[in-house]
Amino acid sequence: MKTKLIVGLAVFAAFGIAGFLYLTRPLAEPTPTSDAAERFPPEPETEENGSAALFRISSAESLAEFNVKEVLRGSNFLVVGTSSQVSGDVAFDPGNPSESRVGTIRINARTLKTDDSRRDSAIGRFILRSEEEANEFIEFKPGTLDGLPPRISTGDAFAFETRGDLTIAGITREASFRGAAVLESEGTLTGSAQAVIRRADFGLTIPSVPFVAAVDEEVILKIQFTAIRVEGVE
Repeated sequence: MKTKLIVGLAVFAAFGIAGFLYLTRPLAEPTPTSDAAERFPPEPETEENGSAALFRISSAESLAEFNVKEVLRGSNFLVVGTSSQVSGDVAFDPGNPSESRVGTIRINARTLKTDDSRRDSAIGRFILRSEEEANEFIEFKPGTLDGLPPRISTGDAFAFETRGDLTIAGITREASFRGAAVLESEGTLTGSAQAVIRRADFGLTIPSVPFVAAVDEEVILKIQFTAIRVEGVE
């Protein structure tokens, strides 16, 4: 009887481990950059126009990030997730900054990485639901661009705020990003920005995990970008 009980527990444990490994298996592959570019062509409002120059975010030199606090195995822990799969265009007019426009910023949610690959899979599969085609990309569509100075020269640093629609896991809410940028040269624009959102606003429910006691409601979103001037829309 005792032997049967031990065998039964072993089988149960084996199935439990197998189920856990299946649920935390690697996510579906992200859409290749070239295919994503065809799927989301440059937007007309950010094309080069008049004195505005078109700058395109370089994913090789940019980074999107989220920060959220959790209680992991009884200790406070800051989860940091990052992705370099960031895209977007800026029509920038240094002579008349108020006429500048920012196109939709996209981040491939399948490519977000933390310090734990199993956490990455759980975030992508159960929280962001990024394996669904409609949820693969997190999108921010700026509506306003405020706080800019009357003129910007090469080397000038300037603050800005942009409000718009943020879409995560199929839910869209208004969000505000505040940041600063520098016109490094006629061909390079760099900067960073961040926003604070609430998980509940986007339906981001945390699955029950024994070793995670709590996850903060507030999530900090950050972006560090380098945008390179292009002569036209390819």
